[in-house]
Amino acid sequence: MDKNVVLIVDDDENIRELLTILLKNQNIASLCAKDGIEALEILKNNKIDLILLDVMMPRMDGMMACMKIRENLNLPIIILSAKIDDADKIMGLTIGADDYIAKPFNSMLLIAKIRSHLRRYKEFNSNFHDNSGLIKIQDMLINMDKHIVKIDDSEIILTPHEFEILAFLAKNKDNVLSIKQIYENVWKEPYIEFDRTVTVHIRRLRQKLKKDYIKTVWGVGYKIES
Repeated sequence: MDKNVVLIVDDDENIRELLTILLKNQNIASLCAKDGIEALEILKNNKIDLILLDVMMPRMDGMMACMKIRENLNLPIIILSAKIDDADKIMGLTIGADDYIAKPFNSMLLIAKIRSHLRRYKEFNSNFHDNSGLIKIQDMLINMDKHIVKIDDSEIILTPHEFEILAFLAKNKDNVLSIKQIYENVWKEPYIEFDRTVTVHIRRLRQKLKKDYIKTVWGVGYKIES
């Protein structure tokens, strides 16, 4: 089986070396870039399974790089940043990151997050899913086998988490699902109260769908109506 390959994007050489060693110890290959521009060049010529992305970098920072990457790729992006304000975390998730971890980071937690995202990404791209088939809601078609979403025959590019949120809501259409239910079904982790991860992902999902498929039931959760 081919090794997973992680792209490390950070202008700090010490951080790049530390992450390279951590990944090597887990039998995970890595490539390194010093900024967003170099990262985009590497992505053009290499198969990458996950990106560890710093925010504050010269030439092209992590936020801009994340947006550029999301234009064409749905692979997992984990932001590693010394900027730890909630506003920074929300911004990172809003523009397309799958996770946001503060520096200095706990090495074991980071490795656990990387393995979790890689596992879900591999499952996503191998069409591993409990329920297959097509789900049609108004003019939106969700292909569970191929993990494709189309609206009026135009494909909508979603990240694995965005697709799984949409699919979970669609499979339970007309039922209101709480943030806790959505988080634990999609992320397979216990929900922590007041975590805004689901809210941010649904906001981003709504922006991509451009239509009001997902309804908010205030104080309860979200639903998709038939």
